[in-house]
Amino acid sequence: MHDEESLVRRAQDRDPEALDQLYEAHFEKVYRYVAMRLGNEMEAEDVTQEVFLKALGSISSFQWKGVPFLAWLYRIARNQVIDHYRKRPKTPPVSINGLQVPEEGDPVEIAEQKSEFERIMRAARKLTEAQQEVIALRFVSELSIAETAQVMERSEGAVKALQHSALIALRRVIAVSET
Repeated sequence: MHDEESLVRRAQDRDPEALDQLYEAHFEKVYRYVAMRLGNEMEAEDVTQEVFLKALGSISSFQWKGVPFLAWLYRIARNQVIDHYRKRPKTPPVSINGLQVPEEGDPVEIAEQKSEFERIMRAARKLTEAQQEVIALRFVSELSIAETAQVMERSEGAVKALQHSALIALRRVIAVSET
């Protein structure tokens, strides 16, 4: 974390190499989160670029508080996704192109994994926005409870409860779709 702190400080001083390193280190994770929330690869690419542009514009105001820089980026991403939905109030089509299942190994196993992943993504779209968000942050972006709480601006207990209800709801949706 100390290396990241010095990298962020260099980026705040507008060191182009540090800015590039932060972008390279975090782009994929932020993109996966945005792609899951939007369900559209092209829109996710655009919104992810907006996240990094906004981060670049306000990096000088970032204050190191011992929490990973990525948590700050996720908060920006969350707000950009919300803004995106405000601009486009209709429900976006489900597309999982931006979220990848490994392409290596047995072709039959890969096809089965993709099919299962698509089924889970369709089911997740039936959850509430908050449930979708907690699943995206915890399982797609692999954030801890504490990091997720910070991004969602909720207590850790609230995130745990929301995650629990989201997983129960997801199981129900999947069970109904199997019948």
